[in-house]
Amino acid sequence: MKKFIKSERFLGLMADISEIFTKKNLQIITLLGKGGLHLRDIALQVKCSPAKVHDSIKLFHRYDLIRIKTQKNRKIITLNRNSALLADIQSIMVSGEAKPLRQKEERLPLYQALSPLDFRYYGRDPNVLSALAPYLSEEGFVRYLCKVEAALAATLSRKKICPKAIADEIVAASKQVTAQEVYAEEDRIKHNVRALANAIRNKVSDKAKPYVHFTATSHDIICTADAARYKEFTNDVLLPALVAFEKTLIDLALSEKDTVQIGRTHGQHAEPITFGFAIAQYISRLGCRIVAIKDAGNSLRGKMAGAVGAYNASSLVFRNPALFEKEVLEMLSLMPSPISTQIVGAEYMADYVHACVSCFGVLANLADDMRHLQRSEIGEVGELFDAQQVGSSTMPQKRNPINFENVKSMWKAFMPRMTTVYLDQISEHQRDLTNSASSRFIPELLAALYLSIERMQRTMSKLQVDKAGLERNFSQSKGMIIAEPAYILLALHKHPDAHEAIRTLTIESKSSGKSVFSLMKADKELKHYVAKFTPSQVALLEDPAKYTGIAARKTEDVCNFWKKALRIR
Repeated sequence: MKKFIKSERFLGLMADISEIFTKKNLQIITLLGKGGLHLRDIALQVKCSPAKVHDSIKLFHRYDLIRIKTQKNRKIITLNRNSALLADIQSIMVSGEAKPLRQKEERLPLYQALSPLDFRYYGRDPNVLSALAPYLSEEGFVRYLCKVEAALAATLSRKKICPKAIADEIVAASKQVTAQEVYAEEDRIKHNVRALANAIRNKVSDKAKPYVHFTATSHDIICTADAARYKEFTNDVLLPALVAFEKTLIDLALSEKDTVQIGRTHGQHAEPITFGFAIAQYISRLGCRIVAIKDAGNSLRGKMAGAVGAYNASSLVFRNPALFEKEVLEMLSLMPSPISTQIVGAEYMADYVHACVSCFGVLANLADDMRHLQRSEIGEVGELFDAQQVGSSTMPQKRNPINFENVKSMWKAFMPRMTTVYLDQISEHQRDLTNSASSRFIPELLAALYLSIERMQRTMSKLQVDKAGLERNFSQSKGMIIAEPAYILLALHKHPDAHEAIRTLTIESKSSGKSVFSLMKADKELKHYVAKFTPSQVALLEDPAKYTGIAARKTEDVCNFWKKALRIR
């Protein structure tokens, strides 16, 4: 440590970011280099107060040196292995050599970015950035490409093709490669994966160089890296967010399972339900999509089968190249495609993206329903409005449903991209390049889905249910609601044309303002049928709020099913 602090390299770095270079901060960086830790564990090991460690963590976060993940309700701090600055610091801390500073990383100013995802959502929110960047950013993608190259080298060692020391050298070098290095090399040679291989080769000895990217083709690395990062994104980020949101909906549905609401079909008042029952519809739909995403995400496949999928190169080295492929992919917790061309069969990715897009559709439908229920003339629910929040630039009284509208708008922007994924199923012969650009946009779709889940979670967890509004709207149709049960009960008691009899009374009800049931009791033809009704049947016709079927019980059944299926407590 002392040698590092006295080095020219340290002095050069310190000129720009001197606040990082304290003994305590460097101790924490060294400690985190061994693995992720909770803040209190760090404090214990560096022998200082949690408050001082918290100050260091805030500083590291500002310089993007760390990532924070939640594991079992504990925030675990890890180093950001994608950080070029961190790589500079660590390399000198290890070697103590005063090497020249690496060229500063190029950064596009946030508000010069083209995508609204960057400058409105992803780039401005450190929590979203830390959640998504390891998987969906280009730096994250390069890290996964490097993981595949590392797994390839490690498997070559296990198969006795190269010494373990050589493989270890390649694995270590792969962990140091940055996207900036790869792109700089690509600018020179005009090939992205060969640029990746060169970036690794530049960090290893001449003895190790022959085994970098050995027997592989570009899409052995790309297809496998995509499968690995999307699978891990699904399990580490997307599914936990979805399950947390499902729990929010379940809690809301159970709390409102008996809250009567007028059901609506075709925009018109229909039969009574409960608000909890209305939410339970989405619990079921979303639950099915969670299962579909989990299945499709964990079914994504990799490959190590060469340029046309026939194991041409690896068959020169291995008696069973398919087994070699399987062993490489096992290191990444992936299965191989049963058969490949230069690329993995497109249906694995199409199924995964479809599951995500259809999940997005469920969110958009729920958001749209909640938006409509917030209309001034309906007023059954409301988004929580912050004290300082502004609803309109010209109408101070406005409280718009902006979160629900945002989710529907995001869905409109990204749902059509499913068409592109379907178009990418077509690749001529053993492969063409027509999916090369289009497939790069899948991370945007996944990011938009995650952003919308988080927005719905924030909004629905604070949803204000206006029970007075629900009762007011229910009362508007109270006298007409019993038309269906009245018709059914008449038919049950053998009336020959019950539907027409009640339809006629509904017309009279509208013109007179009298309830359908009061007209039934006064009707000479119908009153002797009414006399046969049981007390419970009469009670239902007198109080239409009781005509909710098994809405409350069905709500409980649906909630309990998905609590068990998704292990929600």
